[in-house]
Amino acid sequence: MTAIHALVLACWIAFVAYWLLQAVGVKRARESQSTASLLADRSLTFSGGVLLFWPHPPGWLGFVPFPGSWATGAAGLAACVCGLAVAVWARHTLGANWSSRVTVKVGHELVEHGPYRFVRHPIYTGILLISLGTALEGDRAACVVGLGLLFAGFWIKLRKEERLMLQAFPATYPRYRARVKALVPGLL
Repeated sequence: MTAIHALVLACWIAFVAYWLLQAVGVKRARESQSTASLLADRSLTFSGGVLLFWPHPPGWLGFVPFPGSWATGAAGLAACVCGLAVAVWARHTLGANWSSRVTVKVGHELVEHGPYRFVRHPIYTGILLISLGTALEGDRAACVVGLGLLFAGFWIKLRKEERLMLQAFPATYPRYRARVKALVPGLL
């Protein structure tokens, strides 16, 4: 295991540890997605995660699309560190309104400050940056496919969140949505 690979894994461990610690003390759910809807979202993101970390995938999934070098590893690590910073900042900013499910909380507030000034779903942006970095460092077709599955899973989930936020905040969310992009500032 290279030092860069170990540092990429450390970013993921830090991410998971922070999320587990922060899951305590969130507000109670007022309205939440069904279990079937949750499984649909998570099946894509779980599959994407498996592909990102599959060390020796078979067949074409093991193809090396961009030969690994110190530069691609370093770029991957930089993306991981930036993604971790964005995800942690966003989770901290969201505070007790956070949920891993598509949810409206009791006393839910529409958060538009911090990283939410730049994108509506900065936690997903951060996770996708960490995943992009992992794919660059992993250097296998499976990583690229995994990144695509993660993006698809988060896109489906954010569309559900958007519908729920439009219902919960009919006066303010449409203006916020028109002003701020979903995942990439000024682009997407």
